[in-house]
This record gives sequence, C-alpha cells and structure tokens, in this order.
Amino acid sequence: MADVFVIPLWADLLAVGIGALQGALFAAQFRDRRLDWLGVAIIGIVVGFGGGLLRDLLLNVPLAPLQSNWYVVVATGAALLGMLLERVFSRVNPLITVLDALTIGLFGAIGTTKALALGLPEVAAVFVGVLAAVGGSILRDLLLNLPIALMHVGSLYAVAAAAGSGTIALLLAFETDVFLAGAIGVAVTFGVRMASVLFGWSLPEQRAITRLPKLPALPKRGRRDSDDRLDDRGRTVTTSTGVIHLHPTTSSIPVVGSAPRVRRRSPIPGASRQGR
Repeated sequence: MADVFVIPLWADLLAVGIGALQGALFAAQFRDRRLDWLGVAIIGIVVGFGGGLLRDLLLNVPLAPLQSNWYVVVATGAALLGMLLERVFSRVNPLITVLDALTIGLFGAIGTTKALALGLPEVAAVFVGVLAAVGGSILRDLLLNLPIALMHVGSLYAVAAAAGSGTIALLLAFETDVFLAGAIGVAVTFGVRMASVLFGWSLPEQRAITRLPKLPALPKRGRRDSDDRLDDRGRTVTTSTGVIHLHPTTSSIPVVGSAPRVRRRSPIPGASRQGR
C-alpha cells in the first residue's frame, strides 16, 4: 500500500521550484527593504523548502530537501530567475497569485499523500497537508517582518489547502489512483484560492458577544399571591371602638364583637331600639 504513495522526485522538485520562484517575485517587490541578491535568493529558498521541511519534521522522517543535490540547485536557480525577471513578471501582477495558489496545491497534495503513506489517519494527514501548503508563506512573512497573511481577513490559504487535502484523502479512501487524486486535489485548492481572490471571499472577522439574550419575563402574580402577601403583613379589623391592627400570627383568629351594630325597627309605632 505504501508504494502507491511514493512521491516522484520531479513532482517534489516542481513544487520547490514554483515556490522559490513565487517567493523571489514576492520579495523583489519590496524595494524599500534594499534586499541584495543573497537576500532575495534566501527568501525564495525558504518559500520553496519551508512547506517540505515542516512536513518532514511533523512526520519525523529524513528531511527531503537534504536527501538530494537537486533541491538546493532548483530552489536557488528559480529564486534567482524570479529576481532577475521581476520587471517582466511585474507587468502581469496576477502571476504571483497564480503561482502562489499552485504552490499551495502542490505542497498540500504531496504532504497529504506522504502522511497517508506513513500510516497516519485521514484527519491527521489533512492537517499535515495544510501545514505543508502554508508553511512557506508563514516563514516568508516572518523573514520579511510582515503580518502573517494566513491570519488576516481576506486570506483563504488554509481553507483552500484544507479543501484540496480533504478531497485527496476522500478520493484515496475510495481507492482512486493516487496521481488522479493528487491532480484533483491541486485543482480544488487552486480553484478555491483563485475564487477567493476574484470574488472577495473571506471568513467572518473575529468578534465578541456584546449583547446577551434577554431572559423571558416572569408571569404576573394573581389574586391569590396578593392575598398571601396581605396575610403575611397581617390585617386590620374595624369595630365600633376603632380600627384594630392584627399581627400575622393572630390574623386568623376571629374577633368577638367586631360586627357593626345594626339598627332594627321597633314593633311599637314611633319607637325604635338598637340590638344588643
């Protein structure tokens, strides 16, 4: 099964060369930094090697760029070519974005397939592929003292790499040919990245919850609750001698003689009496 996932040398060198070319073109734009030939070449080599180095460090395998003489030669040549032809390439500014998207796709595909070849589960393999895809751009921004593009709104580097790497892992789970799965994964990554640039796709900006939802209003208390509160406070009784305020402990005791006097008519005409 592992033989199916062997990465051809030419494919790895292609990813390194395109990454180095893209890194040199990017670095050559910053004329105020006054980078010399060596500085531009280092940026290109770091972008070309960065993803592969982080990938092999995570997988705990020998570093691929150090296993052949061709890696350093290809990365250095591509970086110098990008620096010397920067004025030509600058006339077609979208070329840097196109190369960047292609680099992400290639490194993501190689990282995912190599992780699967070593027996990693699919989710872990996708994570390795994403880190391999964006590792070069992270090191590039750190060396140039720039804000890391991966962490800011408007960049779908990781999302595009995750889409392509996830597609590769899914296709290989259904025993699709590795080269076909890799090509489809690169195409998916490239398409998502370019679409995000053309249509302005981005993830929502970070924000905090400023307003908490209101709690539902408690139901109004009825007459029974009012009576209970009245009983808790005690009650008053009006008698012929005045008003009596009863304590809550004695409010339930009936008051003798508290009923008002009633004037009744006498059976004798012209006379009246009060009830005793």
